[in-house]
Amino acid sequence: MTFQIHPLPRRRFEPLFALSDAELAERGALRVRATSKPGFPCRISLADAEPGEEVILAHYEHQSADSPFRASHAVYLRPGAAEASLLPGEVPLMLRSRILSLRGFDAAGMLVAAELAEGDVLEVPLQAMLDEPSVAYVHLHFAKPGCFAARADRAG
Repeated sequence: MTFQIHPLPRRRFEPLFALSDAELAERGALRVRATSKPGFPCRISLADAEPGEEVILAHYEHQSADSPFRASHAVYLRPGAAEASLLPGEVPLMLRSRILSLRGFDAAGMLVAAELAEGDVLEVPLQAMLDEPSVAYVHLHFAKPGCFAARADRAG
């Protein structure tokens, strides 16, 4: 068995893309321009924005389970980006180029496993975590800023 990495669904954020800067601010979001690559990782496309490209910085509740581990953080979203469609076992470059924190949760949303991994060898620790029967899914976070990057499940 292998893993499947999932982007955030574009449809969830589509309403933000047409909003003015003032309307975004009312929702706690912000329109900015990418200034470097890497540095502005889009959670929809699972690719870094190009320098000068517009991105929306928005709040996202990535762990909505009714548990002490309920969590949210800021995410970058590229308005013009297509939703990533990855094959089972595929790791996008956006993840490969960073140090990651892997957080394994059980079906009740409780943290049951945690690991750090270099993105260029993510397959080994991610697969090992998902091989644990108690782990229902894994959240991948960028280790330095701590923000949510993507979710991984067992491919089926």
